[in-house]
Amino acid sequence: MTIRSARPEDAEFIAQTIQSSQRGYRSRGWFDVALGWPDAQCRDFIARIAVAQAVSMWHVSQFLIAEVEGRPAAAVCAVPAAGTGPAAWCAIEEVGRAAGLATTELDTIRRRGAYTRACWVQGGEGDWMIEHVATDPACRGRGLVQALIAHALEKGRAAGFRRTTISFLIGNEAAEKAYAKAGFVFAEEKRDPAFEAIIGAPGFRMFARAI
Repeated sequence: MTIRSARPEDAEFIAQTIQSSQRGYRSRGWFDVALGWPDAQCRDFIARIAVAQAVSMWHVSQFLIAEVEGRPAAAVCAVPAAGTGPAAWCAIEEVGRAAGLATTELDTIRRRGAYTRACWVQGGEGDWMIEHVATDPACRGRGLVQALIAHALEKGRAAGFRRTTISFLIGNEAAEKAYAKAGFVFAEEKRDPAFEAIIGAPGFRMFARAI
């Protein structure tokens, strides 16, 4: 296993990671709902965001990758929690306009994606945030997630942060066990019936730990 920073040529793998992590144990995630497109079209859009000029939490520069036998097998995003929302929308607008989406279509994406607002939880302005953790199913059980989280924590420590947060769907037991193993403990959760009607999970839970 080798841990390295993601590169532009990893965009497709990062897109798969984002889509898989957002879905968690459910069949749909944020991009699926907000875009409302077939899987391949969603992944292509996310891959474009991953290499856009606008740097968001979905950009390749924010990811660490675990390679197995020279191939990407798992990835994690590690960024300052501050300003992630506006940066994400800037990236969507850039890629959407480049793809020829009209303002009305972008407004529809924003409206459909707003379903998370009532129950999304993430770290505060001074926190380091870990997100989009996913492993290729063929490479699970090799300790890749724990190794990636350890590197992500060290990255945050080197940047001067003292606390890290990580959020996941309530009911994602595999994620909860993995993060507890990495030293995270429960910090907060939010539930919303409207969110549950769309996704099938009650809401989001956030874990935190000192670094």
